[in-house]
Amino acid sequence: MKLQGKAIDGFLARPDPRIRAVLVYGPDAGLVRERAGTVARSVVPDLADPFRVAELPVRTVAGDVARLLDEVAALSLVGGRRLVRIREADESVTAACAALFSAPPSGDSLLLVEAGDLGARSRLRLAFEAAPLGAALPCYVEDESALRRVIVELAAGQGLSLDNDAQVFLAAHLIGDRSVVRGEIEKLALYMGPERRVGLEQVQAVIGDSASQLSLDDPIWAAASGDFAALDTALRRLYAESMAPVAILRAAQRHFQRLHWVQAEIAAGLSSEAAVGALKPPLFFKLRSVFLTQLRQWPLPALRQALDRLTEAEIECKRTNMPDETLCARTLLQLAALARSRR
Repeated sequence: MKLQGKAIDGFLARPDPRIRAVLVYGPDAGLVRERAGTVARSVVPDLADPFRVAELPVRTVAGDVARLLDEVAALSLVGGRRLVRIREADESVTAACAALFSAPPSGDSLLLVEAGDLGARSRLRLAFEAAPLGAALPCYVEDESALRRVIVELAAGQGLSLDNDAQVFLAAHLIGDRSVVRGEIEKLALYMGPERRVGLEQVQAVIGDSASQLSLDDPIWAAASGDFAALDTALRRLYAESMAPVAILRAAQRHFQRLHWVQAEIAAGLSSEAAVGALKPPLFFKLRSVFLTQLRQWPLPALRQALDRLTEAEIECKRTNMPDETLCARTLLQLAALARSRR
């Protein structure tokens, strides 16, 4: 069974007891961990319980199909449902999972499989999507509107109320990993102390200069400036830190949308300084001169072309089997070449 959209939220709130195996996968590693944890605790509240929780290494499952079937069929000595968990799974466990679906053992144990990004043709993903007793939960990097709702909910859980500008800033700067979002909101709560109302100034003080965000912005600014060397270095660093390519592409979309908005305001009669000054959230002052230079490199037709290419790249990441890292790098290099040609 393939779950999408609101069906995922419904399943997480009340997992179907008929489902015997759940695959949680996707490029947002933090969201994978969060959703897998929710599913796991719906079966066993104490995940450290050795009588009801069994963790199997990928190598063991890949090399011994019967071992997985035996674990799923086993009963708890102390009663209650058992959880069998496989972390960091890959295609090598497909045969074992397929065997489980073809001849489900008796009992009510749940198999929980956690994996990274799986393409549309992944055998493991297809096995879970096609099985009546299986469920596949994708964890894609959330767009800004979806992430904004999550941020408001997490902030409310910390007793915080976010101004509109603060919400917009956070949603634009925390795309990529749900665990990072949760950590930054917790850090914001500590910073605010007894004060509960959070404005843009407080958010920028806590989040604005974070090393992770600056590193996410680095390849975007390099691409828009036509700096191939800086772009290559920044991408290598982000890939080494397991940053999701879709998050990088969305950060690029956001940057070029801001360039496009300012160019449109200039075309309507505003000066470049006034148009840049009207940006919300405001531009970090150290980047103002670079942004003004990029405006001279990117006229409106070129910006529309860039935004179209970035949108196409994100779609290709979701619909093709080409590595996301390659698609992202190729797209940013194309944008850098366009910028270089207009220097």
